[in-house]
Amino acid sequence: MAFDSWALKRKNSSMSARILDGKAIANTLRMETAQGVEALFSRTGVRPQLAAVLVGDDAASQVYVRNKEIACEKAGIASRVIRLPVSTSLDDLLRLLDELNGDSSVHGILVQLPLPGHLDTQQVLDRISPRKDVDAFSPENVGLLSQGRARFYPCTPHGVLQLLDRCGIEIAGKEVVVVGRSEIVGKPLVSMCLQKAGPRGSGNANATVTCCHSQTSDIAAVTLRADILFVAIGKPQWLQGEMVKPGAVVVDIGINRLGDRLVGDVDFESVSQVASAITPVPGGVGPLTIAMLLHNTLHAAELTS
Repeated sequence: MAFDSWALKRKNSSMSARILDGKAIANTLRMETAQGVEALFSRTGVRPQLAAVLVGDDAASQVYVRNKEIACEKAGIASRVIRLPVSTSLDDLLRLLDELNGDSSVHGILVQLPLPGHLDTQQVLDRISPRKDVDAFSPENVGLLSQGRARFYPCTPHGVLQLLDRCGIEIAGKEVVVVGRSEIVGKPLVSMCLQKAGPRGSGNANATVTCCHSQTSDIAAVTLRADILFVAIGKPQWLQGEMVKPGAVVVDIGINRLGDRLVGDVDFESVSQVASAITPVPGGVGPLTIAMLLHNTLHAAELTS
């Protein structure tokens, strides 16, 4: 059902928000990528390969890398995980990245974050070849994105825009508010929403965009204007129902552990009674990030084949 029709129906009812199922959309995206992988292999004999570098023994990072490894296998993408001790020096890590940059069998490179404190994260990320930078963190790829000619779209922002479009929700002409200005989510999402065309066409872009952050005065006055509200600030259940315009679409990009539960940056109970559509945590944005990483790895292989 298109967003406008849904909003009109909901205006005259007492129903709570429509749940946007990120897991289902991610499964569709992974299937599309798997088909593209096999088509590329049939045509060229090239199988995309993703190299993941993990420094140290952070438990959460170990889980994330393993999940990416499993996802690659299911999509037919070759994966290579390089595990390094926490004591790894910056010079050794940069030398490894140079080797991966020069390896023609490797199409995508990611360094799992966070890195141990003695390593300069920006210097490490900048060392990855822009053509293998499937996270889209390099200055070159950020610049291309801002000019509307992206080589790779950043994984999480790309995932949420895919989700909205595939759920029949256009952002063109809407007032969009992004809460959070991180380099990974907030800033690239603002840039993508402002473009004349998005990953899924003109309806997936052309928004009027406001970015809120820790120095924004009266932030609730800004969020209340939003037709579509993206929240990515890392504070559990921060966004409350009274901060949301009735009928708005709310995309929760946060994930936080609260006791024995995983929760987002949005108070789901109160916001779901006001919004027309909302993403859950877990099962909303999270699965989309890995799906778009696979997509970018395939695209990187296509660019060199």
